[in-house]
Amino acid sequence: MTPTPLVLGPILRYVDETSASIWVEAGTAARVVVRAAQRAWEARTFGVHGHHYALVEVDGLEPGSVTPYTVEIDGHQVWPDPGPVPEFPPSSIATRTPGRPLRLVFGSCRTSVPHTREGNRTHGVDALRAYAINRMKDDGSPRPDLILFLGDQVYADSTSEEMQQFIRGRRDIEEEPGAELKDYEEYAHLYNLAWSDSANRWLLSTLPSAMIFDDHDIRDDWNASASWKREMEATSWWQDRIVAGLASYWVYQHLGNLSPDQRAEDRLWQRIVDHHGAAELDLSEELDAFADRADKDPASYRWSYCRDFDDTRLIVVDSRVSRVLTPDARALLSREETAWLDSRMVGGFRHLLVGTSLPFLLPLGLHHIESWDEALAQGAWGARSARLGEKLRQGMDLEHWAAFQTSFRAVALMATDVADGNRGAAPETVTFLSGDVHFSYVAEVDRTSGSRILQVVCSPIRNPLPRLLRSSTAILSYAVAAPFGALLAHSGRVPDPPFRWRNIRGPWFDNNLASLEDTADGLTLSWQSGAVDGDQYLHPRLREVAAMTVPRRRSSDVPGGEAVPEAALATSEGIRARRGRRQ
Repeated sequence: MTPTPLVLGPILRYVDETSASIWVEAGTAARVVVRAAQRAWEARTFGVHGHHYALVEVDGLEPGSVTPYTVEIDGHQVWPDPGPVPEFPPSSIATRTPGRPLRLVFGSCRTSVPHTREGNRTHGVDALRAYAINRMKDDGSPRPDLILFLGDQVYADSTSEEMQQFIRGRRDIEEEPGAELKDYEEYAHLYNLAWSDSANRWLLSTLPSAMIFDDHDIRDDWNASASWKREMEATSWWQDRIVAGLASYWVYQHLGNLSPDQRAEDRLWQRIVDHHGAAELDLSEELDAFADRADKDPASYRWSYCRDFDDTRLIVVDSRVSRVLTPDARALLSREETAWLDSRMVGGFRHLLVGTSLPFLLPLGLHHIESWDEALAQGAWGARSARLGEKLRQGMDLEHWAAFQTSFRAVALMATDVADGNRGAAPETVTFLSGDVHFSYVAEVDRTSGSRILQVVCSPIRNPLPRLLRSSTAILSYAVAAPFGALLAHSGRVPDPPFRWRNIRGPWFDNNLASLEDTADGLTLSWQSGAVDGDQYLHPRLREVAAMTVPRRRSSDVPGGEAVPEAALATSEGIRARRGRRQ
């Protein structure tokens, strides 16, 4: 069988004012060329376990320009397909306009099942596809600067029937690890299922994207505790899984997160750039060794990254690999990772955004329960209770920031320092963007002055909680859970949190994609879901689930701030009315 020249992509990744990175997977070793504005940029593929990849660095673009592009492999145009009438508009690179406020789309947790009646019945309408179909219509709405995927882009431990068919074709699915992923080949197929849908493929080819992993990219509760890790390492398959998972993540997700300057400091990328042999570079052995080292020695590589969009800073934090699991020194971030984050949590920006797959501010009741469980598992009531605490931690997924109190308090101090103007001019908001929990909400720290400190969650994109679990989640998170959880935490001698926060919107459990926009009124947020009319499963429409504006503070409340009037939280109708007045 003749290999397909273009297996996956193109995916538009890092984009700034003058440059763009375009990622592709090719069917064979090849030369990949991107053409735009009567210019051409090229890259040779590199190989990993029989797969072939290229990342083409496009430079010299005009700031604020929108430039259609095509992709060629070995001299033949493969994108867009030159044959049939195209279903979607031309893919294009939209470079950043200096000084323009940031527009961001984000979400997490997306399973890859067919867009059919049955797929929608079990997993709901794909909010990403609905967003793609809406963008295809080109209704004149502003183009986002970035789509930020906050974890669980793929599910290595909970596979679809399509993925299981592939597994059955190459090994006995009754043997460990069963229907879960085993090696790089299976990861490559899983990414193909996740990113080959026509509408989403087009969307990813024309909007820049950034990504970070969460547990299901590897396995549920990944690095929850030392005992969890020992249990995994005792299996016959874990070593292959973690190496394949991190190796494929570097190829499919992480490489495109980096700017050209940041990639230039990556040793594996330098191996690719410096290769000038006649044959394609086979990176398999080096990449596997790198992934193994990154797992065993997290300080050997940094997955977190930071980007500045003029007066908005986005910090994306690795909350999985860099954990310290030593029982008497548990931390969600290692000392090195904490120092790196601390150095980037500074003022002087209008908004400071911290992307972390796990919500930093859980609903207060759930926060208390997780902090209590950490104390229980650490032996606050003896060895028998510690075993119970560990069972609860893994069985109920009690392993967020709240369950790593040392790291939670360290980052809380960073956030309040920035918000109080102790690290430069205070921003308008310090906003944590997260996913993971399969419900969406907005929480705010109770403060009378300084920057607002917010938690904004969008989860899932397509993987809703069963209705029974929605009720139990709400009970554990809200209502009487807060005072009850506080009593439990106090019984384990857990200190009170350094500040209090409250839920200001939500929760809602829809499949969602959220948007964030810096406007004259403040930080405007909205959540949109997909809906299907009749049997139009491939053409879902967008419907608004929720919207609000977090208003700007008065200058007297923000150290170094400018004078703006205080406003109230806005409804969807209010946001639309103000947009109309500005137009």
